Amino acid sequence: MAISKEVLDQLIADYIYGVEISPTLISQVTEAVMEEVRLWQNRPLEDIYPIVYLDAVRIRVKHNGQIIKKAVYLAIAVTMTGVKEVLGMWAAETEGAKFWLAILTELRNRGVKDILIACVDGLKGFPEAIEAVYPAAQVQLCIVHLVRHSLNFVSWKQRKEMADDLKEIYSAPTVEQAEANLLTFGEKWDATHPRVSQSWQNNWQRIIPYFAYPPEIRRVIYTTNTIESLNMSLRHLTKNRGSFPNDEAMFNLTTTV
Repeated sequence: MAISKEVLDQLIADYIYGVEISPTLISQVTEAVMEEVRLWQNRPLEDIYPIVYLDAVRIRVKHNGQIIKKAVYLAIAVTMTGVKEVLGMWAAETEGAKFWLAILTELRNRGVKDILIACVDGLKGFPEAIEAVYPAAQVQLCIVHLVRHSLNFVSWKQRKEMADDLKEIYSAPTVEQAEANLLTFGEKWDATHPRVSQSWQNNWQRIIPYFAYPPEIRRVIYTTNTIESLNMSLRHLTKNRGSFPNDEAMFNLTTTV
């Protein structure tokens, strides 16, 4: 963080000697932090990322005099050398495919020419937004999100049974076996819960990309848990706050994760 020596010395002196910090000093520190955030958010990126995880988390922020839950959009990539990198953070009042399209366009303008695998949840229109900017990218829907969505259709007593049956689909050794297990699942559950197997069938082409890879790669791309861990860190930082006064205050804190 590019804070001048004078400002840093003042902060240390205030801390050691108990001197009150002036509003001017606070303003200087805040502006220094925000400048670093702006530089980070607009930095050039690599040409190609093998894997990119895209997700959003809700954080309470004051907006136009009211407290609302804003969507903080997150993009985490795995580089060609295997290092995880946060590509950026963005805020909007709601989460939608249209805003994701703008984010993906920004990533392309910052130098990202291609994404090999994009791991996302089941937001409507999200895969199409990715393919509009990166037509060659494979879109992998998060299996964990799919399972959670499926279990919403059954009672608590039936959840374990259905979860076990769904596991037979996504843990199959081959895509052919997964398709056979999906048919078996439908034969058992369609009479009472037809929407579950229908949901999997409708999304099948974006569920199965990970079957083309060995188990080590499958574990990395079949879920968005990588970005969920960052979401949990953000929630931990913000759980004791009623809300943030504005977007800048929110980014000042969240970019320290």
